[in-house]
Amino acid sequence: MSGHSKWSTIKYKKGAADAKRGKIFTKIIKEITLAARIGGGDVEGNSRLRQAVAAAKAENMPKDNIEKAIKKGTGELEGAAAYEEVVYEGYGPSGVAVLIEVMTDNRNRTVAEIRHIFSKYGGNLGENGCVAWMFEKKGSIVFGKDSVDEDYLMEFALEAGAEDVVEHESEYEVITEPNTFEDVRSVMDKAGKKYLLAEIGMIPQNTVKLEEDKASQMLKLMEQMEDNDDVQNVYANFDISDDIMEKLS
Repeated sequence: MSGHSKWSTIKYKKGAADAKRGKIFTKIIKEITLAARIGGGDVEGNSRLRQAVAAAKAENMPKDNIEKAIKKGTGELEGAAAYEEVVYEGYGPSGVAVLIEVMTDNRNRTVAEIRHIFSKYGGNLGENGCVAWMFEKKGSIVFGKDSVDEDYLMEFALEAGAEDVVEHESEYEVITEPNTFEDVRSVMDKAGKKYLLAEIGMIPQNTVKLEEDKASQMLKLMEQMEDNDDVQNVYANFDISDDIMEKLS
């Protein structure tokens, strides 16, 4: 499975989202605030804000928290930090490409922390542009194979405007363009199709298959990156078999 979707599915199955809900809320609030600051507080007229609010609702964030974050972004409420967006690139074990989206108020602190995590788990921080070319922004909606028929999903998804449906070991992944993601997901929701996850992210053009020892290192690297307060998203082009995942979990 594409690295970002594989990692998101792993987190879903491990229940990591519930364990770190407070940290997830903090990251989503930062995204909502910045999206509102850049593009205004109209959810319908600001696609980035709309996606951030959808992510907040998916995590059951209280409506009051969402509204406060928007108002901080538009300046109606005080207290919004001066964050800047930075993308870091590097390599994990076995040369896995790693792309990290950061929102920080102290770039020097953040880059030092990112570099430390890379070196601790067999990777290294790279130069700008070293791996970004391997990724492209796409929407991804993942279904468990036990929940849907492939032929039916293929027909249904393509009619809804999806770009492709890709088969993996235990999941099907519906791929969309970023600008059609919300429409496709809305059709899925209205039809009552139960998916494991739905998100817009950076999908790698190719993947690096990892054996057990390197897979363990890679997952620890991803977990540490995700756990960093300044990191918003982490994408990578690793592939880990379901058998190895079962051993590691």
